[in-house]
Formats: sequence, structure tokens, C-alpha cells
Amino acid sequence: MVWRWKDELPRRRRAFYAKYFRGRGTFISLEQLPSFLAVREAAVAPGDYERFYAEGRISPAARAIWENLAREGPLATLELRHACRMETRAGNVRYKRAMLDLQRSLIVSHFGSEQETGAWASARFELACRAFPKQTEAARSLALPDARANLAAKVLEWRPGATAAQLARLFAWPKDQAVAAYDLAHTRRLKLKGEGRS
Repeated sequence: MVWRWKDELPRRRRAFYAKYFRGRGTFISLEQLPSFLAVREAAVAPGDYERFYAEGRISPAARAIWENLAREGPLATLELRHACRMETRAGNVRYKRAMLDLQRSLIVSHFGSEQETGAWASARFELACRAFPKQTEAARSLALPDARANLAAKVLEWRPGATAAQLARLFAWPKDQAVAAYDLAHTRRLKLKGEGRS
């Protein structure tokens, strides 16, 4: 089921899926997606690849992938590699590395699948900002401390005993940011509990 969900849920705009946490496949709910996008500074426009490349935030290969998706819309793996001129074995290595970077940055999402050869169906990819425009817009109005606190609150909801150090490891945040997010999330939880008793 998960193998099918990773392509179908994003295509139907029911959930985001990409190789996010430590490069592993991750589903992100639409409710939490704005906070993730804000934290990664990924509430971008399709043409922002020029700015990201100029700032040294993406590689030339990642820029080529982003640019082709911006111009052509959703593309399947082989079609995208061809458009980026990454058909060779060395090109495939560059493609995989760049695609992983773009997924970890929440720039690109899975977006369905396509039968390109007689083997397994190929994943289709789309820019997250186009696949999830409402969540991208919501992320633009979220301050970074609030976005981090939202994610920390969700972790604390699932694991009440989680520590700031564990948040730092999970999200790869600097210690001071993790502590601030933990404190804000914890304060909010206490406030909600107090309001529930009154």
C-alpha cells in the first residue's frame, strides 16, 4: 500500500511525500506541511531556481531539474533525466544526488507514476509549490520560530517525554533553535491544559 500511496496521495493532493528525514521516504500531512516548508525556507515560486543557484543553495544539476519542472510541469524520471541531459551513468549519479537534495529541501514532491519502460513504473515529480499551492502560501506567513514550535508541538503530542536535544537531532536544528522551539511548544501545551481546566 505504501508503495502506491507515495505516488497517489501527492497526486491527489492528500499528503506530501519525498525523501526527507535522513533521505528516507516521508509522508507529511497537509496540516503540517506549511510548518515544514517554512522551516526549510521552501515556500518558493517556480522560477526561484535562479536565486537559489546564485546563493549557492543548489547544485547545477539541481538547478537543471528545478528549471525543467518549472517549464514543463510534472515529469517522470526518465523523461526528466533526458530533459536535463543526464542520460549517462555519470549523469544518473548526478541526477540522483540532486533529486535527493531537492526532496530534502522540500522543493520537489512525488506526483504520481508513469509506465516509461516494461519494468517498474517510474516516479513522476512536481514542484511542491505547484503541487501544494495553499500550503505554500500558508508557509509564507509563518514566522520561523512559530513554524519550529508547531513541529515541536506535534512531536511532543506523540512523544510527551521528548527532549530539546531529540528535536535537534530529528530536525537537524541548531541547539538554540531546538531549545526555543521546545520551550514555546511546551508553554503552549501548558496554556491549553490550563484553559481546558477553567
